[in-house]
Amino acid sequence: MRPQPGLLLPRQAAEYRGARWAVVVLAGYTAVTTVRSLLHLFLGDSGAGSIATIDLDVEGGGNAVALLAQWGGAQLLVALLGWVVLARYRGLVPLMLAVAVLEALLRLLVGGMKPLVTQGTPPGVPGTYVALVVCGAALVASLVPRE
Repeated sequence: MRPQPGLLLPRQAAEYRGARWAVVVLAGYTAVTTVRSLLHLFLGDSGAGSIATIDLDVEGGGNAVALLAQWGGAQLLVALLGWVVLARYRGLVPLMLAVAVLEALLRLLVGGMKPLVTQGTPPGVPGTYVALVVCGAALVASLVPRE
């Protein structure tokens, strides 16, 4: 069967008709987003130095910590929406997967326009590519109704 874009915004938000494995992908993505957001919120350096290997011993280093903590708050909101969709509104799984794909694309675009200088490769770099491919495949599968 072919993808049905109308499933992206279904009339019945509780009814999901796509591939079951796409729900598992969304659950994994949501779990990772939850953990990532909590690390940014609660680590003393917001993960800037300890995870992303950003040199914080420069003027304005504290601003990087503050910005990552604020980003963690935004990530937590996306994660909470993901959990609500998984628990109650499964018909919105394709929409949440589309958000994941768009978020990965925007990260890559912005990262190309405004590259982050780090001392190593932050886990978010390869993770963004993985999320793009896996969530992209799951998005397509979520738009193909099961027979």
